[in-house]
Amino acid sequence: MMSQDAAFSRGKGGETHQVSDADHPVLTTNHGMPVSDNQNQLKAGPRGPTLLEDEVYREKINHFDHERIPERIVHARGTAAHGYFECTSSLADVTRADLFQKKGQRTDVFVRFSTVAGGAGSIDTPRDVRGFAVKFYTREGNWDLVGNNIPVFFIQDAMKFPDLIHAAKMEADRGFPQAATAHDTFWDFISLMPEATHMAMWAMSDRTLPRSFATMEGFGIHTFRFVSREGQSTFVKFHWKPKAGLASTIWDETVKVAGADPDFQRRDLFERISRGDFPEWELGVQLFDEEFANSQPYDVLDATKIIPEEVLPVRIVGRLVLDRYPDNFFAETEQVAFCPSHVVPGIDHSNDPLLQGRLFSYQDTQIKRLGSTNWHQIPVNQAKGRPGGCPFLNMQRDGHMQMQVPKGRANYEPNSLHLAGEAGGPREAPEAGFKSFPAEEHGPKLRIRPESFADHYSQARLFWLSMHPAEQAHIASAFVFELSKVSLPHIRQAMMANLRNVDEGLAQRVAEGLAMDLPPASPSAAPVLPMDPSPALRIIGGPRERDSLEGSTVGILIGEGTEAKALQALTTEIKRAGGRPLLIAMKVGMVPLSDGSKVSADAQLFGQPSATVDACAVILAEAACARLVKEAAAVQWVMDAFGHLKAIGHNAEAMPLLDKAGVEPDAGVTGLEGFVAAAGRRYWDREAKVRSLA
Repeated sequence: MMSQDAAFSRGKGGETHQVSDADHPVLTTNHGMPVSDNQNQLKAGPRGPTLLEDEVYREKINHFDHERIPERIVHARGTAAHGYFECTSSLADVTRADLFQKKGQRTDVFVRFSTVAGGAGSIDTPRDVRGFAVKFYTREGNWDLVGNNIPVFFIQDAMKFPDLIHAAKMEADRGFPQAATAHDTFWDFISLMPEATHMAMWAMSDRTLPRSFATMEGFGIHTFRFVSREGQSTFVKFHWKPKAGLASTIWDETVKVAGADPDFQRRDLFERISRGDFPEWELGVQLFDEEFANSQPYDVLDATKIIPEEVLPVRIVGRLVLDRYPDNFFAETEQVAFCPSHVVPGIDHSNDPLLQGRLFSYQDTQIKRLGSTNWHQIPVNQAKGRPGGCPFLNMQRDGHMQMQVPKGRANYEPNSLHLAGEAGGPREAPEAGFKSFPAEEHGPKLRIRPESFADHYSQARLFWLSMHPAEQAHIASAFVFELSKVSLPHIRQAMMANLRNVDEGLAQRVAEGLAMDLPPASPSAAPVLPMDPSPALRIIGGPRERDSLEGSTVGILIGEGTEAKALQALTTEIKRAGGRPLLIAMKVGMVPLSDGSKVSADAQLFGQPSATVDACAVILAEAACARLVKEAAAVQWVMDAFGHLKAIGHNAEAMPLLDKAGVEPDAGVTGLEGFVAAAGRRYWDREAKVRSLA
């Protein structure tokens, strides 16, 4: 355990410092300079901005950014879509940003969703954070809001990002596991970084198992600034709320989806858009001032913290609609490049040290990955500007893969060429141009974590106490699963010691699941504060849990002799509720129905397990049911639907198949008549009957 390490200490923000000794050599830069602090960037004061002169950070992040080519190091596997953002409530009183000025104003967008840890050839559905990156093509330039589906992150300072990703990725000596954190190096790092505990709670929750991109939230993570035309600053946090509601899978279901369809989530996005069921989110903001920020028991510049919605409600100001899939995956989805540093007048950055580090890193990464400083000229990355205007104008010239053909000789400024009748080129615009908010910064130049960042457990406890009992069971079980894959007992012990600071009951459940004794709680750098639970953080029983069939797929198992009228009535009712009926049979092709007509099956039973649909119905004739009772795939199809807590509708003739699959009566098992009303949700009270959880 880390408390036994004589060369271990805590910084002022509670961060871990491991110091060189006889067994551990001095850490240096690539040029041999000893490093005094490998945890913090160089800042102007504890809460000040990061300084560009920080060669230790720049060398570290430069090297990390260039470690892989040409695939992204993180967020390599992704999919994307075009769409638009529509302002539904003007924010002209707090920001001059063009896209927020008028209700009804639309701005084109390109949105990329992704997993984080896996490579481009990995699966869509690991337990992992999902990237949620939005490029707004505003009339005043591109704004990239580069976030995730979780509102916090593992680390507080960008200095630790290379270490985090190295720990989470495949282990360096063996090249596995792929797209998974259930291994020694990840949990070793997390156990030694108490600041990661809050994010670890989210990572072990159902949030990292989203059913689809359309049913997950998105967050800007950091605190940003809005700046008004009068130069006034308002802090802002960004939230994306899915119109379809929140929905996740459960672990057994996720594993089976991965085996059945590695492309499950990108296929879902493609099919939704193709059939006109356009994914949609509301954009919400939390707006606050310095006085509010100073009154909170946490630091708003700390990316491991949230502002609970019950403390500061989210104000809905716009909607995001994705209505066009890319014409070419490589040209658009692969070549799109996002940079948090890309903002527009009226939007500015805060001193969040994780954000400050990202402002440098992303630009450097894109130059390496796309091979040129001219990556902004790739169509998907180009600014669009005002109608009829040039998307970008400056004195930057040449470079590898230059695609522009500048005219004239004005490639510098100031110049006086206009006096000779030549084009003098663009000039700065003091009034219309981007201006950083003139925040006053005071403090010595140093590497330090502010003491206000030292509370690593209060919000982790808040998250745990806010969860529905079923979600708590999933979190505890996920910790057990992940730590059971850790081969070094001292890492498991260290992690459980940290969990004792979150909740004794959680730590005990994990210890029992691992058949290990609980170690003493690890020291906490700051007192763990009582905080009121936030029901808004729940999926199950929360305010945004999916509760309808809109946008959902209903698998209907049919066979020869299925009653035609019953099938027609059910498919019509599903469509009326906004769902998509998917006919599944033993063979793809025409299936004879009871009235002599035939219907084409959409999918084959063996290739469309019930894990891939949102609800299940079984409409069979007696003879067809008798055959399917002997088919393991059919029995498993129904068994998994029940085990994954989905609604199951059936006719009387299908009962022998349900009995063979072990289906027991409950509110989610219905006749065909009540099925659609029941099919929009899961039945969590069933879970105790079908699996043991921590």
